[in-house]
Amino acid sequence: MNRAPLTLAAAAAGLAALTGIAAFTAPAAPAADSGRAATRLPVERSALLCPAPSGSDLAETTYTSVTPKGADGAATATGTAQLVTADKKPTARLTLKEPGKPVSATANGAEAPALAGAADGRLAPGWAAQQTTVVAAGSARGVLGVSCTAPDTDFWFPGASTAKTRQDYLHVTNPDDTAAVVDIELYGPDGVLKSDSGAGEGIPVPAKSSVPVLLSTLTTAPLADLTVHVTTRTGRVGAAVQVQEENVGADWLPASADAAGSLVLPGIPADATDVRLVAFATGDDDADLKLRLAGPNGSITPAGAESLHVKSRMTAAIDLKNLTRGDAGSLLLSPADPAHTAPVVAALRVTRGSGAKQELAFVPATGALGARATAADNRATGTTLSVTAPAADATVKVTASVGTQAGASTSKTYTVKAGTTLAVQPPVPAGLKGSYALTVETESGGPVHVARMLALPDDGIPMFTIQTLPDDRGTVAVPEAEQDLSVLSR
Repeated sequence: MNRAPLTLAAAAAGLAALTGIAAFTAPAAPAADSGRAATRLPVERSALLCPAPSGSDLAETTYTSVTPKGADGAATATGTAQLVTADKKPTARLTLKEPGKPVSATANGAEAPALAGAADGRLAPGWAAQQTTVVAAGSARGVLGVSCTAPDTDFWFPGASTAKTRQDYLHVTNPDDTAAVVDIELYGPDGVLKSDSGAGEGIPVPAKSSVPVLLSTLTTAPLADLTVHVTTRTGRVGAAVQVQEENVGADWLPASADAAGSLVLPGIPADATDVRLVAFATGDDDADLKLRLAGPNGSITPAGAESLHVKSRMTAAIDLKNLTRGDAGSLLLSPADPAHTAPVVAALRVTRGSGAKQELAFVPATGALGARATAADNRATGTTLSVTAPAADATVKVTASVGTQAGASTSKTYTVKAGTTLAVQPPVPAGLKGSYALTVETESGGPVHVARMLALPDDGIPMFTIQTLPDDRGTVAVPEAEQDLSVLSR
């Protein structure tokens, strides 16, 4: 596909736009009593970070940015949205012009940059960005996809590893003008892994830079299943774990949703050949979890994998093998005893294919969709959308945007039965050229959890990546004023 390459210029002045960005800024509103009704209004500013894509010279990376059409209800009629280089490499820019029309650009090789940026005005509500990297050969072979995320101060990554067959790099990106300091803790099956050298403590991340940390350098223990906890002492960062597994493939492990007693891990492919669940109990109590698979016709208990006991502050894992058996599904975790709930985080390692023709991806626990979310980068073929309704029937609207080069927007509505997962090939813009964005909106019913799989097979290898779609937080609750004082001046 023909996409404009990222312009790499010597100027770094564009980074100044990142100074002091708040991830989500609400429109100004008069003070009101806490009990008074609130109105949901579009956010006026959003911030996103994308990690450095790959260390491979063979990497081909596509960056895509979009704001959903119809979300431009912000106070201003204009807006800007721009991603620029987040480190000291020459500046690259990806600029969005209008809601509903995605833009994309490519950068090849190991020097493709981490990006950071902000959107404001009518381009802020629901702003999304995605990077998709294809590496055709070598130890990093695979499709590596990741949604760009807002900067934060606390991240959990169950599913990481320091096994000899794995190279897991934690990428930490600082978008601001001042340095950030992060702490990294590793938790195995027996609890926290202590380091005599203090490795992982007080790691500086200079202003406007991206720092990769090889997890195996933080411990001498080669463990297959780890949970990584990243916190900041000062500043805010973006964080994601890049995984390379020998003879299997590579992809990104995003952070899990906030710890909770019940979790949903959506979008396990129908042809998954191996599924492994890794969970971590973040609190002082052990967690006894009930496992259920929500498939197309209802929820079932996996044979031989009915439950998982997770000790407090310890990592637990269970091999679910070919869990889906030909039908796409989602894993539902809930307390075995509803009267005893302990918070957990969790993720799945998912494999498709076999032998030398394998590829892996990760599915972290994800929050409910809420009002809307967007997957920015989709192609003419290879996209599967999975929607799970764990508790009640739900209806969602799926909109395919115009293409980055050509193509007419189209929409379709789907109903998902309670306790099931609906996996569909979503609508594709008519006359598509380039790539397009998919926006999922809740129309009615109970909460839904959504994931998008992008399959880009190569030479018989079922290369793919999965991104979950939590709510885009494009609106914020603003208390209503007690009365409109403007009438007094008339």
